Amino acid sequence: MRRDFEEPVRPRSEQVVGRDEVLRRAREQLSRGGSLLLHGPPGIGKSTVLRAMAAEYAESARTVLRCSATESESHLPFLALVDLLGLVADEVADALPAPQQAALEAALTGRAESSLHQDGLALRLAVLSVLRALAAKGPVLLVADDLQWLDAPSAELLGFAARRLGGMPVRMLGAVRTGTEPKEQEHDPYLRAYPPEALALRLPPLSRPQVSELLVTRGYTGLRRSTLRDIHHTSGGNPLFALELARALAESPTPPRPGEPLPVPTSLRALVLSRLELLSTEARQTLLVASAGARPTQTLLGSAGRTNAEAEIALAASLGLVAAPGPDAQGPDGQEGAVRFAHPLVSAALYAQATPQERRAAHAALSTVASDPIERARHLALATTGTDERVAARLSEAAALARDRGAPSVAAQLGLLAARHTPPDGGPGADERRLKSAEDALTSGEIDLAREVARDILDRATDAAVRVRAWMVVIDSAGQAMADVEAVFPQALADAGEDPQLLALVRYQLAWRALLVEGEMGKGREEAAHAARLAAVAGDRSTELMALSFQAQMETLMGHPAAPATLEKALAEPQDLRVACDHNGAGATRFRWQIMSDQLTDARTTITRLLGEVRRRGMVESEVHFLRGLAETELRSGHCARALDLAHESLRLARDTGIGEAAGNMFTSLAEAAGGDVHRALVLAGDAVRRAEDDGDLIYLSRALGALGHAQLVAGDAAGTVQSLRRARELEQGLGIFDPARGRWHGDLAEALVLVGEPAEAQDVITATREHAVRLRRASVLAVLDRAEALVKAAAGQYEAAAQQLTSAQDRLAQLGYGLEEARAALALARLRAEQSGRVSYDEATRLFRRCKAVPWLRQLETASATAPAPADPSAMAPESLLPHLDRLASTERQVAGLVLEGATNREIAARLFISVKTVEATLTRVYRKLGIRSRVDIVRLAAGQRRGE
Repeated sequence: MRRDFEEPVRPRSEQVVGRDEVLRRAREQLSRGGSLLLHGPPGIGKSTVLRAMAAEYAESARTVLRCSATESESHLPFLALVDLLGLVADEVADALPAPQQAALEAALTGRAESSLHQDGLALRLAVLSVLRALAAKGPVLLVADDLQWLDAPSAELLGFAARRLGGMPVRMLGAVRTGTEPKEQEHDPYLRAYPPEALALRLPPLSRPQVSELLVTRGYTGLRRSTLRDIHHTSGGNPLFALELARALAESPTPPRPGEPLPVPTSLRALVLSRLELLSTEARQTLLVASAGARPTQTLLGSAGRTNAEAEIALAASLGLVAAPGPDAQGPDGQEGAVRFAHPLVSAALYAQATPQERRAAHAALSTVASDPIERARHLALATTGTDERVAARLSEAAALARDRGAPSVAAQLGLLAARHTPPDGGPGADERRLKSAEDALTSGEIDLAREVARDILDRATDAAVRVRAWMVVIDSAGQAMADVEAVFPQALADAGEDPQLLALVRYQLAWRALLVEGEMGKGREEAAHAARLAAVAGDRSTELMALSFQAQMETLMGHPAAPATLEKALAEPQDLRVACDHNGAGATRFRWQIMSDQLTDARTTITRLLGEVRRRGMVESEVHFLRGLAETELRSGHCARALDLAHESLRLARDTGIGEAAGNMFTSLAEAAGGDVHRALVLAGDAVRRAEDDGDLIYLSRALGALGHAQLVAGDAAGTVQSLRRARELEQGLGIFDPARGRWHGDLAEALVLVGEPAEAQDVITATREHAVRLRRASVLAVLDRAEALVKAAAGQYEAAAQQLTSAQDRLAQLGYGLEEARAALALARLRAEQSGRVSYDEATRLFRRCKAVPWLRQLETASATAPAPADPSAMAPESLLPHLDRLASTERQVAGLVLEGATNREIAARLFISVKTVEATLTRVYRKLGIRSRVDIVRLAAGQRRGE
């Protein structure tokens, strides 16, 4: 069909969440003039996407025809045809032949008995003629929801017409329900009502972050990460199911206890369990036991007393309640006959429908036959009512085992179960077990749960050690927003009293407070040193190592001469393995030292090992940090695509857990500016700046401003870069950060200052930064500063010296392994040579940027190559020969003046020189002032006068 539809302006729908890829493909298809069929199981969001697409494209269509069938009306013939054509048929009916008019009127009004058998070809041709006549007046859009309920005569008529509308501006946009399990050709019958070459798109389940976003948009905020995980698992990523589960949770007077499933509303139970009545009582009991198990198999069910499990599971599979077991289906430990429910909601609904006594019986049966000790302990707890120290001890042992296996989230749940079953007069107190579960929740990234449990402990605990550790959980759960827990510190100090071990814990947190809240790096270093001494006196090696690591980080950033010695102390034996791989521990400090000292290979080895270890231990917060660290290493090495993938992986995990999202946005911005999309880089950096300002986090604010300034430079906004990076410079000077390898924005600031015509300030930045870089032996920083200084020299007309310095900088960056910075030096050298000789060649820079997969920089080169001027004609007006006055101008000012002589507009000048239009305007203002003129026309007059010898 002909493409007579304009692609619409698309406001982002607040109702469509997690469907960017589906929407992209749908828009491509519709923009080509094609038709679209959306399909998927009930509740997956077909109607939501259908409405969004129909709203987008309705304005570009002259006629919009709609129908939405229902199951109760699917037996009524021609009902969909009435919905589609009932209001528009009169518009074109007079042009139809009499037999077609009569047949169509009978079908639409029902006043005379009509059928496809009776009216046959006349009715088919009438529908085709109406659609052709409407299309002749303008584009037609047909929107049909729930095609599975379309009455058969209407479906046949639409199919007849659709196959014969080739070349006409008619598009169909429909949705149909298909099964939960994707099956090939399941949607094919519905494509018969579509024009040829229609696109069928299946809507996949939403990911966990997308379910979280959906719930937030619908007002379900403040849900714990563990709750979001349960909603995603139980719903199977189905948007309708997720929303119904969240609604039931919000309406429930008491939330589910640890180990218990989510409440399943009656509406969803009826939806998935309508076939349960066809099963015997014994078969339903077998399915209940399967729903209570973590990894049920037919063998396990038989051991739990379900003697007819194989036959009962086969019957349930025939009813669609469980997936038919394949010949190779195996459960844990190689057991055959794994039982998999058709949808997680079936299992949840079965369990929710059972009585408490039935559930306890199912868990009791599994508590003795489950192969895994953790699973056996969990079943024992859920089968037991009241307190029982034997059960509590089993659960504590299981929690320790889960912790050792790297499953702190499971350990947290088991710990809370242990606390619930602990008698008031038992051995280890319930508060101690709750506290351990809070610490496990913190490790696994379940920040809200950790904070909630810690606050609950503080409401009743009297033991000083328990209270101080609980305060530590509250402080840690605040993350970067430590200002939000200001009132905690005096209470924690009061509870610590004179105990050196407890005081060490509090002093360590005060070191972070000094850094994040007060912006006092020196004070943070002193508090960390104090904490390390107290911990050493108390024999608390873990806290001592954490404090020494923090002290070493501060000294590194400050350029303090004691940094290497302090780092050596933090790395000395004996070590605590968990502390060694913590994101604030000695291993992370060593990585930071290596990457700041240009030891990229060693840094990659260190961070890769740390990442593997924290993943094994389930330390989610550390995983977020180490993914970002590995991304930074790849970015420094010029592996831009790899860095971008890692940065996005870290950011997804940060958003999923609520850990360090501001920092994630900051670094992902740097990765996007290097290997992705510069517009996304600007958005991410701007968000990072706002978040850091809201949190009062001056440390990350300077980093975020560095990322924003870099993105602005890549985008061609030199003036914006100067504004952002001047602010970063002031912040870091105030914070006492003197190591330029920390933020690495100094070369960008100097380069931007040259572009805006401030070479003197650029040289000041270079000179001041170089002093620290030389003292700290930051070789890559020195090479980047030399690259920037070459631009200062070029602006002063010292082309040969600039070229030599750029060549040297490029060679040194290559030797150090900084691929992207090497490519930037090659680009600067190419521009300098073009300015000297007029011959433009970006071949070397292009080769290096391609090697790095630096997409934004390659786009710049494509633009530069496309707009590069032809080789200069000796007889043409050369600005330097025609205007001796230009000798007084800086390099960028001469370039802008020369392009004005060529007749370029401000926007064209900005594109050629990779600067913003505002920068062009500011540069021209300086040119006018230096030449004593008022406008760009005066530049042309000066040139013409010089040529005439005036």
